[in-house]
Amino acid sequence: MNNKPDRLLSGAAAINETIHEAMDRDQSVIIIGEDIAGGAGLGGKNEGAMGGSFGVTKGLLESFGPQRVRDTPISEAAIAGVAIGAAAAGLRPIVDMMWSSFTPLAFDQILNQAAKMRYMFGGQARIPVVLRMAMGAGLGAAGQHSDTLYSIFTHIPGLKVVVPSCPSDAKGLLAASIADDNPVLFFEHMGLYGMKEAVPTSRYQIPLGKAKVVREGQDITIVGISMMVQKALEAATRLEEIGIKAEVIDPRTLSPIDDEAIFNSVRKTGRLLIVDESPPRCSIATDISARVSEAVYDALKAPIKRITSPHTPVPLSPPLEAAYIPSVEKITSIAENLIVEH
Repeated sequence: MNNKPDRLLSGAAAINETIHEAMDRDQSVIIIGEDIAGGAGLGGKNEGAMGGSFGVTKGLLESFGPQRVRDTPISEAAIAGVAIGAAAAGLRPIVDMMWSSFTPLAFDQILNQAAKMRYMFGGQARIPVVLRMAMGAGLGAAGQHSDTLYSIFTHIPGLKVVVPSCPSDAKGLLAASIADDNPVLFFEHMGLYGMKEAVPTSRYQIPLGKAKVVREGQDITIVGISMMVQKALEAATRLEEIGIKAEVIDPRTLSPIDDEAIFNSVRKTGRLLIVDESPPRCSIATDISARVSEAVYDALKAPIKRITSPHTPVPLSPPLEAAYIPSVEKITSIAENLIVEH
C-alpha cells in the first residue's frame, strides 16, 4: 500500500470503487445481476444504469460496457449457475444476488456445484466467483429481505464467507475475494452502505482468514459479527466509563475463521461474549462458543455468553424489529454482569 491520503467513503462507495479497480485491472472480471445495467429508465445507450437495488454498482456500465456489466433474468438459480459456469471457464464473475434471503433459490448451484467442483476435479478446476448480497434487519424490509444467512454457508466446505464491518475493511476484503480462486459469499449488512469512514485511496487486500483486534482490553473479550462489531465498540466505550476494559474482536471472515486471534484474546481476558445478529440455533455464535470451550476452557473465568436475535423471522413492525436486533444496552449489561458475578 502506498501513502496516498485517505478519503471519507461510505460502504457502498468503497465496494463500488473496489469493483471498478478490479475490472479496470483485469479484463476477466465481469459483473452480473438484476438491474445493474438497467432499471433506471434514464438516458440513452449505456447511460442511467440503476446500479442494482442499492446503487452500489452505479457507473460500472458506463465505464466497462454491456459485455462486462450484464443484467440477468429474475432467477437466482440462473444467475448463480451462469456465474459458476463462467468462473469454471476462466472468467472472474462478481454476482449481485440482491438479498441474502434470495440465495436459497440458488442453493443447489452454490452447494452442489460451486462448493464442490474444485474438490471433485482434484484441484484442477478454479471457481473464482464472488456472490455479493445485502443482509440484516433495521430497514423495515421484513422477514423475506432481512436474513443473515452466513451461518448456513459457513457450514458448507469449499465456500469462503466474508462479513465486513466497516467501509475500509469492505474494500480490502472484497479485493481479496475477487482475487481468490475459490467461491466467496460476501455479506454486506444494510448498515454498511451508509456508514462513512476514512478509506485509503490505494488498492489493497485484507487476507481472508485474518481477524482484527478492533479495540484492546483485558477484562472481557467481545466478538462481534458484521455490524455487531460497531455495537460492541459502543458498548466497550460505555463499559470503560465504569472501569471495565473490553477487547473487541472482528473475525472479518467466518470461513476461514481466525481461531487463534479469538483464543489468544480469551486467554488474556478469561471471559467471552459473542454478539451475532442471527437466530441462536446452529449459529456462528454457537460455533465460536464451542471452539473456544474446546481449545481454551482452562482460561475461562466465567461461562461464555451469546447475544443473538430471537429464534424468529425478522418482524416488520418497527418496535418489534428494534427489539429483534441485539442492542448496545444488552451487550453492556451482560458484559458488566460477567465481570461482577465472576
